Amino acid sequence: MIVAITGTPGTGKSSICSVLGRRGYFIVDLDQEARAGGFIVGRDESRGADEVDVEGLRNHLLIPAKIAFLKGHYSHLMDVNLAIVLRCRPSVLRKRLQERGWPDSKIQENVEAEAIDSILQEAVARLDLVYEIDTTERTAESTAAGVLEILQGRTKGHAPGSVDWSHEVLSWY
Repeated sequence: MIVAITGTPGTGKSSICSVLGRRGYFIVDLDQEARAGGFIVGRDESRGADEVDVEGLRNHLLIPAKIAFLKGHYSHLMDVNLAIVLRCRPSVLRKRLQERGWPDSKIQENVEAEAIDSILQEAVARLDLVYEIDTTERTAESTAAGVLEILQGRTKGHAPGSVDWSHEVLSWY
């Protein structure tokens, strides 16, 4: 089983995958794979982001494990059995990205993407099995446990659309 751990930057993908890795699960960092495999095809300087040949990377990946987690904000675009979209309240996400020292324009782009469920919508359009977890007030350990519960079939409360930021977004206007 190949599981995409995806979500807007700052939602906890690295932290959760670190916990899963310490528990012995096979983790594939897609950004590292893209760099090592030569799948970085450019750089969008205005956004401060690498451009990845997603299709090339998808065709390149060989997963040597029965259960593997693909980490990356585009992991739901790989050949996976299911995707778990990590979510974070936009106001909290803004603070997390500010703490990383990101430029205001990049922070705004990612906060808006989270507010409109951009990655969730992409995942649902492409995959049959998509779940979401709100990481806003959860620890990495708790979220990792939630990921494993979903894999065990305990999916109640994690269906697409179960996380809703509309109340916060409406307060912006």
